[in-house]
Amino acid sequence: MSRSVTHPTFALFRVLVAAFAMMLPLLGAPVQAQSTAFKQAVAEAASGDPALAEFYRVRDFAPLWTSSGDRSRRAALLKALDTAWVHGLPEMRYDVEGLRAAFRDADSPRARGLLDVQASTVFLQYAQDVQSGALSPSRIDKTIVRSLPRRDRLAQITAFSKSNASRFIKALPPQSNGYARLMKAKLEMEKTIGAGGWGPKVTAAALKPGQSGPQVVALRDRLIRMGYLKRTVSATYDAALQVAVQRFQQDHGLAADGVAAKITLREINTEPTERLKSIIVGLERERWMNFELGPRHIMVNIPDFHARVMENGKEVFATRVVVGKNTSDRRTPEFSDEMDHMVINPTWNVPRSIATKEYLPKLQENPNAHSYMRLVDASGRTVNRAEVDFTQFNARSFPFDIKQPPSNRNALGLVKFMFPNKHNIYLHDTPAKSLFGRESRAYSHGCVRVADPFDFAYELLSKQERDPEGFFKTTLAKGKETWVYLDKPVPVHLVYQTAFAPAKGNTQYRRDVYGRDARLWDALAQAGVVLRAVQS
Repeated sequence: MSRSVTHPTFALFRVLVAAFAMMLPLLGAPVQAQSTAFKQAVAEAASGDPALAEFYRVRDFAPLWTSSGDRSRRAALLKALDTAWVHGLPEMRYDVEGLRAAFRDADSPRARGLLDVQASTVFLQYAQDVQSGALSPSRIDKTIVRSLPRRDRLAQITAFSKSNASRFIKALPPQSNGYARLMKAKLEMEKTIGAGGWGPKVTAAALKPGQSGPQVVALRDRLIRMGYLKRTVSATYDAALQVAVQRFQQDHGLAADGVAAKITLREINTEPTERLKSIIVGLERERWMNFELGPRHIMVNIPDFHARVMENGKEVFATRVVVGKNTSDRRTPEFSDEMDHMVINPTWNVPRSIATKEYLPKLQENPNAHSYMRLVDASGRTVNRAEVDFTQFNARSFPFDIKQPPSNRNALGLVKFMFPNKHNIYLHDTPAKSLFGRESRAYSHGCVRVADPFDFAYELLSKQERDPEGFFKTTLAKGKETWVYLDKPVPVHLVYQTAFAPAKGNTQYRRDVYGRDARLWDALAQAGVVLRAVQS
């Protein structure tokens, strides 16, 4: 009869296994304690942020950034923060080196919990900045009344947690062609700065065709370095130089007469660092507009003094405009709305501010001043001026409305284009046609005057009338105020782009007529945006 014999080594192994089994509950305690410490740290750090508190609560306080499986997510965030300056963002705001060091050095569950929330906070800040703007513009300039396309923070980080990190972050900036072209223009300007700029400034007061000498050479050399002129050794303001000046003038919104007078030379002498500031501010403004503009929309660029109808990304109509005068109460604001009707043969209901500031003093001097205007009382009845002592009223007590009936003399011209808004801004015709011939056209009370209002009306009506021109002219000939509703409202965007890059041609620059860009740049610089030079 045989019997089994247990080898001493196996006997020892059984004893160790039994001992390990008895210790398992004790070994689980530190692991559980570590998990509890992590979760407590996360809950503590997120408690002041409702979005993050809810995000982590739903996921039972599981890590998003600090586990061994989050390496690619961490790398994607750090890469984005390292290149935030490329978008003209305030990289100092994100403290990427501090975050990188924290990822490297966090050596306890509590430290990792606090770090996880810190990384989420930085991610949300970067995502908001690159997606819809780093500034709150209305705090900087009250006439920028645009509603920013801010994303819901909880929805943002929840979507991110379920997505490929690199692809998600790459899709955050505006995907518009305008943004991409401005990004390219930014890089090109940084390379220009890195290469030493455009050379010496032109110190002459003015230069014109036929002249020669050192200042013509300076003008020639600067335009060569800007890319407007092929290399030449001519010291004369010849035909080639005149064409180069004209091209420069066209790209900078100036009268293209080919003469380098005071304003043209001031623009030519503007340094690339100043142009780079305009581009960076332009990128910020593009982020404010990171929403669906509408397949067919109207874009009014205030410093460009033009209104354009855009359809599927292409310009189908353009006209010069006059915008608000550069005074505190007349600057045209920036916002978006929808145009839903036009008024043919409009009545001008004079705004109270104009009625009391401009018309009341004249009525006090002569009750029959501006006799073509109607005075209307609170009951809507026309007032007999001969029965009124206007000297008894001031701006606060003036009890009448002033209206100008439809006519060729009407301040609104023969048609106005309405996108009802609380700012009382609209587009309209005007009898003051001479202003459209000026280079700078900031003269109105705030509304936008249109140089080609009839053609503009035809374009708007072309989607709903077989004969838009005939329909408009027939309605106009009646001489009565007529409201014509658009079958499909058209989005209107009043913007302020001093730097913009069209699909074809050079980057365009316009003067900062209201000083808004200067204030925005100061705010961006204060937030940490810096100018960089890039070596080719």
